[in-house]
Order: sequence, then C-alpha cells, then structure tokens
Amino acid sequence: MRRLTPLREVPSPLLRAAAGSRRKKMNLKSERRGIHVDQSELLCKKGCGYYGNPAWQGFCSKCWREEYHKARQKQIQEDWELAERLQREEEEAYASSQSTQGAQSLTFSKFEEKKTNEKTRKVTTVKKFFTASSRTGAKKVLAGKLKEIQEAKAPSPSINRQASIETDRVSKEFIEFLKTYQKPGQDIYKQCKLFLDTMNHKRNLSIEEQSECAQDFYQSVAEKLQTRWKVPPEKVEKAMDQIEKYIMTRQYKYVFCPETTDDEKKDLAVQKRIRALHWVTPQMLCVPVNEEIPEVSDMVVKAITDIIEMDSKRVPRDKLACITKCSKHIFNAIKVTKNEPASADDFLPTLIYIVLKGNPPRLQSNIQYITRFCNPSRLMTGEDGYYFTNLCCAVAFIEKLDAQSLNLSQEDFDRFMTGQTSPKKQESDSFSPDVCLGVKQMYKNLDLLSQLNERQERIVNEAKKLEKDLIDWTDGITKEVQDIVEKYPLEIKPKSQALAAIDSENVENDKLPPPLQPQVYAG
Repeated sequence: MRRLTPLREVPSPLLRAAAGSRRKKMNLKSERRGIHVDQSELLCKKGCGYYGNPAWQGFCSKCWREEYHKARQKQIQEDWELAERLQREEEEAYASSQSTQGAQSLTFSKFEEKKTNEKTRKVTTVKKFFTASSRTGAKKVLAGKLKEIQEAKAPSPSINRQASIETDRVSKEFIEFLKTYQKPGQDIYKQCKLFLDTMNHKRNLSIEEQSECAQDFYQSVAEKLQTRWKVPPEKVEKAMDQIEKYIMTRQYKYVFCPETTDDEKKDLAVQKRIRALHWVTPQMLCVPVNEEIPEVSDMVVKAITDIIEMDSKRVPRDKLACITKCSKHIFNAIKVTKNEPASADDFLPTLIYIVLKGNPPRLQSNIQYITRFCNPSRLMTGEDGYYFTNLCCAVAFIEKLDAQSLNLSQEDFDRFMTGQTSPKKQESDSFSPDVCLGVKQMYKNLDLLSQLNERQERIVNEAKKLEKDLIDWTDGITKEVQDIVEKYPLEIKPKSQALAAIDSENVENDKLPPPLQPQVYAG
C-alpha cells in the first residue's frame, strides 16, 4: 500500500475495513490494508519542524525560499560565466581575423569598419541578454501579448462589476479596521498601497517572482508590526489576515491561474483523472464512513459542498477556511460512524474519497494560488496548515493511484479504468463455484430488498419530519395573523345614507306649471 504523509506524533494502527454481512456470506475477505500515514514524511525534509508541501518539493515555505534563492544565484552566476566566455570567443575571433587581413586593410577598410560594428553589436547583445534590462524588455513584449490574450478572454461586464463591488467593500472594511490602530494603521495602509503599486509595475514578472514579492511583503509587515509599531502578538495575526484579504482581493484576477503557467493544464489533467476513477468505492480506500446513516450522509454532502465552494473564494485565507470546514465535517462523519474520535489514518482516506466524489473545479490552480500567496505562517503551522497539507497529499495520491494502492490486481484495475466492467458487476463472481444461480439471485434480491427497506424508512422519517414542519409553519403563520389582527383591529363602519334631492318628497311635481319664461314688452 502506498504510504502517504502523516500528521500525528504517534502513528495510528493500520485501518481495517470490516466487510458487510452480505459480503461475509459471499466468502469475501473481511479485512484490507488501509492508507497508512507516517509522521516523518509530512514535515519539512530539512528538519525544521514545520509542515512541508509537495508544491515546495517537500520543504516548508521558509526553507523553500532559501533553496530557491540558492538555485537562483547559481543560475545567475552560470549565466554571467557563459556571457564572459562568449565575449572572449568573439574577441579572439576578431583578433585572428585582423592579423590575417592586415595587408588588405586599405582595400577593405569599409568592410572592416562594418565588421567591427557588427562585432561590437554582437558582444553588446550577448551582455545585454543576461542583464535585467534586456530581460525586462523581452518580458514587456511578452506581457503585451499576454495582455491582448487576456483582453480577448476578459469576463463579462456583470462579472467585472460584481468584482468591483466586492473590492470596494473589502477596501472599506480594511480602512475601518485600520482606524482601530490609529498611527500604525496609517503606516500599514501606506505600505499596502506601495506594495500594490509595485505589483502593478511588475506584471511582466513570472508568477514565482510575484509570489516571492508577496512573501517578502508579508514577512516585512509582520516584523514591523511586532518591532516598530509594537502591536500585541494576539493582534498581529488578525492584522495580517486583513492585509492579505485587502491585497489579494485586488490582485486575484492577475495572479490566479495566469496564462504564463500550466495551472489550467494541470486542472484538466486532474479532472480527467478523477473522472476515470469514478468506480472507486469507499471499501477500496478503507473509508470508515457509513453513508447509510442519514447524519453521516448529510456530513459527506456538506464536506463535498465546502471543497467545491473553495473555487468561488478570492482570498487564500477564505479558501483555506473552506478546506478546514470540509475536514471538520469529515472528522464528524467518522466520529458518528465509529462512535469514537477519528485518527489521521481515518481522515486521509476519507478526504481522498471526498475529493474523488466531489471532483472540485480548478483544484490544482487553487492549491497553487494558496501556496504562492497565502500568509506562510498559516501553511507552516496550525489547523489550516494541517488540513491543507493533507489535501495536497490526497491530490498527489490520486495522481499516482495504481492497482496496488487499492489492493487490486493489475488486470482488474485496467478493466475498471477502461470501463469494461465495474466493481458492482463483479459481485456475482464472489460466490463460490458450487452455488447455483437461484441462490445467487436470492441473495441479490435480499440485498435489494434491504436497500429498498432502508430507503423507505428514510423517506417515511423525512415525510414525518416534513409534516411536523408544515404543522409548525401553519401554527406560526396563524399566530402571526392573530397577533396582527389583535394589534390592528378591523373597524367596520355603518353604511352612510345617500343625500336626497331637494324635491324628492314632492310627489306631484308633474302637475306643476312650467317655469316662467322671460318676455320682452315694447314700450
């Protein structure tokens, strides 16, 4: 069985999954080897005591930066040595050509002058090739082309408008938070604005270099909070969380899954791999979770929802919070199933199963984004770092999963992967050869009836619960209506009588003479 990274001081005993009663009747093996975790493999391989990460080649963020700086300085030194060697070769070639063509200097003076200019230009080009300015110029051209591509793939105006509203909201919250720090708050805001301006001018840098700038900024601000601004230790972590939220909300669209990386390609590869492993069952991974228990089933659904929701967050800390919530639901599901606290050997196989069942979108991009731009103190220690390291191990296990990892033969594994068959179709093969078809069919029908009975009981319980909720809802609405009627009683006034005409009581109106008409008399 493949050994994966550990997170306990004392390794837990191997997991053994008990097969069901039906499988016992079918003479199946009742035990499997579980996915065992080993404490020494999870920590930084340099021995500093912090959590390592596969994305950092097994180092923690601090040791990885040191190794990265060493490799970078070595590469720069090699580049300069190559530049000097090329320059010497050009000078020697030019000197030899000058000695052989000395007699024809008058005839070919113009040619020599042209060659000298060409030689100077070549040497200068070689030198500039290894200078920062030339690299910057080349990267500006590349950045210009990438900008055109990004504009072609720009999101719709509604998405941009929503992102802008969220950015404004986070900015207001950040300013209100800094008001509680008074004078240090102003300095923190200036440092953040300066960093954002610097990052805007460094769009042409690689994502690794931008990540290094962000990590340097986190470290610098944390040191200033503790030493220069004398912020209490309990407030430093909270301040760093707010700083990360303010900065990464504005930088998200530039640094998450950029065009210059192969993050998108890795995302598609992982998604394709998980789809191909849709046939993996909890029993194969020795997952100690019984989804037939309604409470456990709800927790599994919540864990899958949390791991999928991670992609919708913009701040690394919020993405880590989704991973943490997912992991806590897993621990609760294991605890309910086993009636005892879960161990690391229980947790990791279940997390692998959740990832396989949920197939979270852009999984590699989210892991890389957290690795590059999260506050390193969160990834090196603490609860979030523990769960994130396990998620990285789960993804690495899925990418390298083989027949031996699932305790299967290579032939069965290949058939499952190609879709020729599935584990459910092989249930009939688990009977002994002497069992007749009628007995096989009987056990199959009994198993089906048992599943239908459990489903019916679950539906009846849910229906009773729904009926009770409807009654409570009806009573609540009735009570609210009665309260409103009592508070605002309806007053019904008597109908007002219509006004009678002036001559309505005169019955003999039709006998009256016609009205007098004015007449004109001649005088």
